[in-house]
Amino acid sequence: MNRGGSSPSAAANYLLCTNCRKVLRKDKRIRVSQPLTRGPSAFIPEKEAAARHQCSYLINMHVDEFLKTGGIAEWLNGLEYVPQRLKNLNEINKLLAHRPWLITKEHIQKLVKTGENNWSLPELVHAVVLLAHYHALASFVFGSGINPERDPEISNGFRLISVNNFCVCDLANDNSIENASLTGSNFGIVDSLSELEALMERMKRLHEEREDEEASQEEMTTRFEKEKKESLFVVSGDTFHSFPHSDFEDDMIITSDVSRYIEDPGFGYEDFARRGEEHLPTFRAQDYTWENHGFSLVNRLYSDIGHLLDEKFRMVYNLTYNTMATHEDVDTTMLRRALFNYVHCMFGIRYDDYDYGEVNQLLERSLKVYIKTVTCYPERTTKRMYDSYWRQFKHSEKVHVNLLLMEARMQAELLYALRAITRHLT
Repeated sequence: MNRGGSSPSAAANYLLCTNCRKVLRKDKRIRVSQPLTRGPSAFIPEKEAAARHQCSYLINMHVDEFLKTGGIAEWLNGLEYVPQRLKNLNEINKLLAHRPWLITKEHIQKLVKTGENNWSLPELVHAVVLLAHYHALASFVFGSGINPERDPEISNGFRLISVNNFCVCDLANDNSIENASLTGSNFGIVDSLSELEALMERMKRLHEEREDEEASQEEMTTRFEKEKKESLFVVSGDTFHSFPHSDFEDDMIITSDVSRYIEDPGFGYEDFARRGEEHLPTFRAQDYTWENHGFSLVNRLYSDIGHLLDEKFRMVYNLTYNTMATHEDVDTTMLRRALFNYVHCMFGIRYDDYDYGEVNQLLERSLKVYIKTVTCYPERTTKRMYDSYWRQFKHSEKVHVNLLLMEARMQAELLYALRAITRHLT
């Protein structure tokens, strides 16, 4: 695969293949397109966003850039040392990262109210895009095994590991990456393809069923209301997303203490809804969509960033090799849609025109556990979780899964924040 040149920065020891660079190039353009991201203060929201998930890789990267651009070193000692205006983003940062459905127009009004430390709406939209992006990027970092190692000789206790100039998705080419966090003897295509064959058969059957019959809108609405009352998204007798982590607790990764960069470090993700709860604040996607609402609002308040985000979302959603492990010329649309919609379900976003029965048929339990972990608390992601699903798939295909999870999560956070801004304006 084609790879770009390395950066002299200690935070950029990874070389990226063409596809990864294409996606991340969009992110770089997002960062440099407004005054907020010019100068050292730009890195404070990004660092605080990464700190919500204890992502030392991203934190170190931003500390490095912050100091190189003339940032005040004292600011790195903790939130009490940063300007109040930046500190005011803590609440929305916390909610975006863990429970975005709690964001209301009152949070927006508090930030934009007249005063010395207020935010204009364009600035706030820009800040929200940065925060959501770095929450999602933390999911990609942990999901892809880009983890720092402890180093007592470094002042902050961490150093970034080198992967011998390979992109993470180069693992698909069986390159030996001795220092990468995801290396292991059981990588690659396993001898038994029974799981893959079963998945292919389910995809074929679902495709045939979709061609043969379409449920009416009334039936879909009835099904939605019934599932909402019984338990959040219980399909075919399988709890849709509430999976315990007992199988993987022995592999739990303990990361660094980054509490000085955040307030209320104990605040984390909770299941959007639990069994038996009523009056769930489900986000019905048709009422506020990225395509019809979020895109235009972002573009109106934040230059042309809407086009960049939209292109990035579409690029990743449509990205496919048309392969599934050893199978070629496969239409993976159904599988990609299941992955994307499942992430949105973690945050209470529901599509009335989607048959959620497909999720249980296409996504095995170990994959659901992995998705929930990477999406909701990525700092808990382990190599064992990564190994446990789609064992016969190529690593590039698994990295593609992580790209899908990243973009789905970012879009979910943006939808809640932008809906709150819209309500503030109306």
